[in-house]
Amino acid sequence: MILYDLERSGNCYKIRLLLSVLELNYQRVKVDLNAGENRQPEFLAINPRGQIPVLVDDSVTLWDSTSILVYLARQYGRGLWLPTDPVTMAKVMQWLAFEQNEGRYGLGRARSISLNNTSVFARTGNLTDCQALGLAGLEVLEKQLTGEEWLVPEAGGPTIADIACYPYTAMAPEGGIDLAPFVAVQKWLRRVQALKGYVEMPTATPA
Repeated sequence: MILYDLERSGNCYKIRLLLSVLELNYQRVKVDLNAGENRQPEFLAINPRGQIPVLVDDSVTLWDSTSILVYLARQYGRGLWLPTDPVTMAKVMQWLAFEQNEGRYGLGRARSISLNNTSVFARTGNLTDCQALGLAGLEVLEKQLTGEEWLVPEAGGPTIADIACYPYTAMAPEGGIDLAPFVAVQKWLRRVQALKGYVEMPTATPA
């Protein structure tokens, strides 16, 4: 199994986190976006969009972090990380969609704009608007997690909904968003960090 990866990408990190939690062995291939490696013919042959992450598992090649999470959960998660019950599965997918909106374009984009001195993360956009979307998302998470341990309580434990929503939520302070008012969210972040197999998430400005 091969993961084409960028160290400090939240979308790549969520795949590494699930791979570690599932105790799966894999090879990491770091893609240098600054050098344009993602636009070379060799990379475009496996992902014509020129984006990361990309997972290659024998004859299966998948790009897009959401599709990779779903595949890993279904293929290797023993039914625990993506339940087969239609309603519970749909609720997991609901949070995956949430993460790609409020998470990616709110919390994640605010982080990217704030880190615009780092070319890999450089993004244009209105920081205030992105922070507002991110804060709205945090309010939704806070409401859902108040009195609950995980985002989809019907599953009886953590799911890929929690894996997907964790990175950009945890990195919210890098986008100038204070997590202090969101007590339930902070408790949930600590629960994710306590999972067996949890791996640390690199910060954008390592020492």
